[in-house]
Amino acid sequence: MDFNRKILTLDEFTIQQLRDFPKATGELSRLLRDIGLAAKRVNVEVNKAGLVDILGDAGTINVQGEDVKKLDVYANNQFLGVLRHGISCAGLGSEELDDIVVFDDEISNNSKYVIMIDPLDGSSNIDVNVSIGTIFGVYRRVTTPGKPCDRSDFLQRGRNQVAAGYIVYGSSTMLVYATRRGVNGFTLDPSIGEFTLSHPNIKCPEKGKIYSVNHGNFYQYDEKVKKYITACQTKTKETGGPYTQRYIGSMVSDVHRNLIKGGIFMYPGTTGKPNGKLRLLYECNPFAFIMEVAGGKATNGKERILDIQPTELHQRTPFFIGSKLMMEELETYIA
Repeated sequence: MDFNRKILTLDEFTIQQLRDFPKATGELSRLLRDIGLAAKRVNVEVNKAGLVDILGDAGTINVQGEDVKKLDVYANNQFLGVLRHGISCAGLGSEELDDIVVFDDEISNNSKYVIMIDPLDGSSNIDVNVSIGTIFGVYRRVTTPGKPCDRSDFLQRGRNQVAAGYIVYGSSTMLVYATRRGVNGFTLDPSIGEFTLSHPNIKCPEKGKIYSVNHGNFYQYDEKVKKYITACQTKTKETGGPYTQRYIGSMVSDVHRNLIKGGIFMYPGTTGKPNGKLRLLYECNPFAFIMEVAGGKATNGKERILDIQPTELHQRTPFFIGSKLMMEELETYIA
């Protein structure tokens, strides 16, 4: 059988990148491969979720006050287990857990990195077979390696991330991750069980035709946000519109589409939830990092997402992210 050696697996790609940095330790590369392994395990269960007793609620409420889905629990346990038994992570913060988990052993304590993760974003869509995903951000520790990590390692500004990424469990399973060098996408090839490079050097188009927002909350949004949404709908061909509204309700899927095709995703605060619903550390910071490396922008309506100093592990924030020119247009309405 002939193999196409132009196709790189995730492992091969990360090793190739190491060759450009002879002094690199390879710790970040191993960490990304560990995440890829856990994602493949979760993907297996996502694909057969309708055949086993893994759909539906687990009967508990997470720290966000949301019903925990059975697959949420499974995904959280998979990422926690793989990272705990690896050698490249000092600890983990998860949207599903009240507090951080410190991997307090000799090898983990010497690791340079910690991870913030949303193990299964869009879990309310699990039971109806809509694409869901995983989101993660990687930070270099601020505490001294050799000792257990602590909360200060996790409560860092998003701009301190050294890498961030997401996995989409959809018609195909795709892992996208960014470092400051660029954004690359890998599609899972089920025939060999490996993520293979399919979207090298992703750049978000400066302008798109798609806006993504929950119209059901329209009358709860700030007047400035409502004016922008109305402008998206009433644009003429001469002014570059009208835009097309696309909203899946699974953030990973919505932002992934807009990253590839160009567009803007909005999750503003409402009269009932002025701070919005999305979590700064587990959802917004990783996507903001990815989008900025790809050439886009991300704000909370007032300041750059990556500049926000978090004060709580489960802090929420309004969120606007997308193509550069569309974001700049939005800012003329809400600034």
